[in-house]
Amino acid sequence: MIKVVKFGGSSLADAGQFRKVADIVRGDASRRYVVASAPGKRDPHDEKVTDLLLQCYYLAKDKKDIDAIFERICDRYRDIIVGLGMDFSLEEDFANIKTSVLHHAGRHYVASRGEYLNSKILAAYLGFAFIDAEDCVFFDEKDRFIPDRTDAAVKNLLSMHEYAVIPGFYGVNTDGSIRTFSRGGSDITGSIVAAAAGAEIYENWTDVSGMLMCDPRIVENPLPIPEITYRELRELSYMGATVLHEDAIFPVRKAGIPINIRNTNAPGDPGTMIVPKATTNVVDTVITGIAGKKGITAIHVEKDMMNSEVGFGRKVLEVLENHNVSFEHLPSGIDTMSVLVASKAVEECKGAITAEIVKAVNPDSITLVENLALIAVVGRGMVNTEGTAARVFAALAGEKVNIRMIDQGSSEINIIVAVEEKNYEKTINTIYREFVK
Repeated sequence: MIKVVKFGGSSLADAGQFRKVADIVRGDASRRYVVASAPGKRDPHDEKVTDLLLQCYYLAKDKKDIDAIFERICDRYRDIIVGLGMDFSLEEDFANIKTSVLHHAGRHYVASRGEYLNSKILAAYLGFAFIDAEDCVFFDEKDRFIPDRTDAAVKNLLSMHEYAVIPGFYGVNTDGSIRTFSRGGSDITGSIVAAAAGAEIYENWTDVSGMLMCDPRIVENPLPIPEITYRELRELSYMGATVLHEDAIFPVRKAGIPINIRNTNAPGDPGTMIVPKATTNVVDTVITGIAGKKGITAIHVEKDMMNSEVGFGRKVLEVLENHNVSFEHLPSGIDTMSVLVASKAVEECKGAITAEIVKAVNPDSITLVENLALIAVVGRGMVNTEGTAARVFAALAGEKVNIRMIDQGSSEINIIVAVEEKNYEKTINTIYREFVK
């Protein structure tokens, strides 16, 4: 059995956290491949090493002194090494990196060095091989990730080492320069390594014990989610849940490998299992999670006999496409069509869009409704439970929340409602209370 484990920045912030990570890895011989992040914050007032490295990059770019900040970076790693009682030195690496920064190395190179250095320490501490991501993670000349070439290279290097540490977040471009992932960071690397290794499970260790049913900044002490399918996760992620970005799960989702989100500071907690197919569709709470996003504008288009006018919808969407605006949702009726878009995307062109839609389809009326929020109620248990939608609407009606739009996908695992932004938090709390007693 092979497990690939990824540790986030908070899990590798100092020597104490390194010891926790080592105990976790050594506690299970099947945890053979480790993907490491750069040191995160040690306390709320601390700074991430990656942020400090980028400060050095911009100072050097402006021909300003980087000595003080760069020394802080070196001291972070020295403190970890001393705290672990290791006979190990990164001084040569520090000197090489500083020289590169002063000679205007690329931003991606500078940003990636946090993972590089942390992984070298962790590999030495665990007694594992160190595999540099620049030897096996590839991007093309347009900075696009090359999955097939990467998969083959990672498989080849892993075959040479029974146990290894690989830095996350970066790879190499066709010209030999370092390139970082734009979104997902070390999570993407972990997923790539898990897929290449043919892992039975990919453990993603962070500072929370799995996913929660909704944002704890909105709902007090929401329940954790024991098990969630990739489909449910995609629905929640699209609506703003931020545990894992879609790019970070694609390699393991494609390979059918489950992800276990675990807490480095509470390793005994089971965390959340993200699985291709759930073990059961019977969920105590009926719903799996609630997520939402603010800043939505609805463009309502009305026209009698719209449904008999061939190409009507295409013409409306072409206007948005011409302004490089994508839509969030597209609920419609026989004589009405509503296009929901991000308000920021149409902020500078809503007048032009309205005028062009009028010219394109000659509607009876067109209305823009701004300051809306979308809330998604997601759950595979909804398919086998009668009256879920009725419970959502009745609960909101009881709290006098006006629903501006309702959209239920054909998959029946989500219900989306649009409400006024001022009712965003109230809506989420109301729905949560309805299903979680």
